[in-house]
Amino acid sequence: MTANGRARVQPVPVQSQAEPPKVAAKKTPMKISPELISRMRRDRTKRTQPQENPFKLPRVMPGVVPDGTPQLAMDNDIETGFNTAFAGLPVHGMWAEGIGFMGYPYLAMLSQRSEYRQPVEVLAEEMTRKWIDIKAEGDNKADTAQALNDAQERFKLRDRFRKALEIDGIMGMSFIYIDLNMPGDSNTPVWENPDELLAPLTPTPDKIGKGMLRGFKVLDPTWMAPNVYDATNPMSDTFYRPQVWWVMGKQVHASRLITILSRPVPDMLKPAYNFGGLSLLQMMKPYVDNWLSTRQAVNDLINAFTVWVLATNMEAVLQDDLSGSGGEGFEARIDLFANTMNNRGVMAIDKESETLENISAPLGSLDKLQAQAQEHMSSPSRIPLVKLFGITPSGLNASSDGEIRTFYDSIHGMQQRVIGDGIDLALKIIQLNETGSIDEELTYEFVELWQLDEAGKAAARKTDADTDAVLIGASIISPDEARNRIASDDGPYAGLEGEAPEPVQLDDDLSGEEQDDDANKIANSGANGNTTGANSGV
Repeated sequence: MTANGRARVQPVPVQSQAEPPKVAAKKTPMKISPELISRMRRDRTKRTQPQENPFKLPRVMPGVVPDGTPQLAMDNDIETGFNTAFAGLPVHGMWAEGIGFMGYPYLAMLSQRSEYRQPVEVLAEEMTRKWIDIKAEGDNKADTAQALNDAQERFKLRDRFRKALEIDGIMGMSFIYIDLNMPGDSNTPVWENPDELLAPLTPTPDKIGKGMLRGFKVLDPTWMAPNVYDATNPMSDTFYRPQVWWVMGKQVHASRLITILSRPVPDMLKPAYNFGGLSLLQMMKPYVDNWLSTRQAVNDLINAFTVWVLATNMEAVLQDDLSGSGGEGFEARIDLFANTMNNRGVMAIDKESETLENISAPLGSLDKLQAQAQEHMSSPSRIPLVKLFGITPSGLNASSDGEIRTFYDSIHGMQQRVIGDGIDLALKIIQLNETGSIDEELTYEFVELWQLDEAGKAAARKTDADTDAVLIGASIISPDEARNRIASDDGPYAGLEGEAPEPVQLDDDLSGEEQDDDANKIANSGANGNTTGANSGV
């Protein structure tokens, strides 16, 4: 009861209507449409080369070896040995790394790229640029040496060796055919007589007479194949050295060919390389491939250094649509944006469930990466960057003189090793053609490639003059000997003739003014027709 007599009404408790706890819905696994994947998949499978025998003879061009000619006896042994000892080797990647003979057609195709051709031409040009200096060891042989020099220029010997070196760099080997007339018949070349082509050629008067030489012809190894060689006795001089070559169906004795072979391979690989050597192009292939890939990647990155990222519900896109569309609308949407992406392009998105972001790649170090890939291409040829690509060193007092000197030393060694014997044989044949005999006192040497500039030449002449003055004063040499040295040097006094003038002595008894007058008279005596004096011109 309350104070006023009313009964107290007890409130009825209200039951709580709290919501039951939410149970996380079980997420269905994402399904990916096979049709969509098949349309958007990129083929990343690496190309593989078929496993081939790297020790077998290569296939030659049609017509090089006549049809029906029996195969060399040792071919089966080599192939059997490979199949038993090297079976299962992962050789499929050899050609990508420049290992294994690539074949003359493929090497010829590579030579069309400047990255391959430039080093070959630089080496061939440098090895023949200054060419040779023909000298006579005996007295009164200057005219004979000059006649031989004129004859080798007439037969364009330097041009032939330069071209042969270029083919050697591309194909791995080249030949210079000694083109002669038949003995006693100046109208019939030897290559028209099969018996004479097979006969050995020796540089003697009985084999090569006056007027028999027609010239020198450079042969590409594409049209050649070995025929006869020794494969049984490693101590033989002809072991793995063909004595006869097929030249488009004609058999030619090896002595009639000057072989240019810069990079020989081991005996086991010689049959696979057509008994030639390693091509410079083949050595450069891994480096050039890296350069081309890097160059293209840098170009692609510059063209699309910014990437747009669309955040959307990819589950709905990748699920298999009952209608079979499989996300075709999404593909069309992305393709439309990618093909029209520029500063005026617009990407429409769903503001409730999608976002669009832009991510840009840094471009600050791309030039260094690209430069490194380019510089690596100079390592197989050992050509300095300034000569191969025109890249000059940077920095304070930077100079490439040391690299150039080292490169010229390497070229000098290659000259003697690669073409030295061939030039010696060619000069003997030219002598036989011109005079009918060989003068053993005529020699040659390669002209130095390194040359001083005018300031360097002047400094060298000053040093030589000071040395001569000291030696003359010590009575070690005479003025005439010093004069002869100056006359033989390639300088402003080359060809100086006559005896050295007597040293001019002033009279010590004269006064200073009289000595000056006496010195002027001596200096000007040459202008008056005298044979001595500082201004005599002698």
